[in-house]
Amino acid sequence: MFLVLGLGNPGREYQNTRHNIGFMTLDILADRYNVDICRHNFRSVFGEGRIGTERVVLAKPETFMNNSGWAARDLLNWYKCENSELIVIYDDIDLPIGTLRVRAGGSSGTHNGMRSIIYQLGFDDFPRVRVGIGHPDGQRNLVSHVLGAPDAEERALLLPAMNSAADAVELIVRGELKEAQARFNKRPKQEKKPAEEPHARREENGHAEEAHE
Repeated sequence: MFLVLGLGNPGREYQNTRHNIGFMTLDILADRYNVDICRHNFRSVFGEGRIGTERVVLAKPETFMNNSGWAARDLLNWYKCENSELIVIYDDIDLPIGTLRVRAGGSSGTHNGMRSIIYQLGFDDFPRVRVGIGHPDGQRNLVSHVLGAPDAEERALLLPAMNSAADAVELIVRGELKEAQARFNKRPKQEKKPAEEPHARREENGHAEEAHE
């Protein structure tokens, strides 16, 4: 049996924010497998169903992000999952927007929700799917960025990323973690800059100036 935990903040004001990518990805999985996420217990709202032949619990903590570990601990204490049967989905500012990272374990990085989970559980060897939301630009601080709603251009990148994150969870549940990593842990292609001649000359303010690489 697998416990799939999507991270986010409860409440309508946070519903479509970048920090709720985990909640939104969980909703995609719930729609695919007809899981009704409506039961309230274990400091979470959750539902039970199946992905393929595996029984799954899809859960959203109601503790707010920084205390996600309380819900994770309560759920694991009840459902008695193995470490490898806990899957956490969450946003990541350290990844370019729309990119994914699938890991079998590791540290929390800069994410407070994951930090809370690892602290409360006392282990970090569980799979996780990170969805990149990118760093804020110079006009926004970090809190405003993660608690803000993505614009239309960002949504065009995040929607397919969340669908891919749901695909990755399906693969992990089916025992294909390495396949999920191979498929989704790809860095975005960077555009090649046009080559510059080492001693190209340009005119600036009426004076010839040498430009060097």
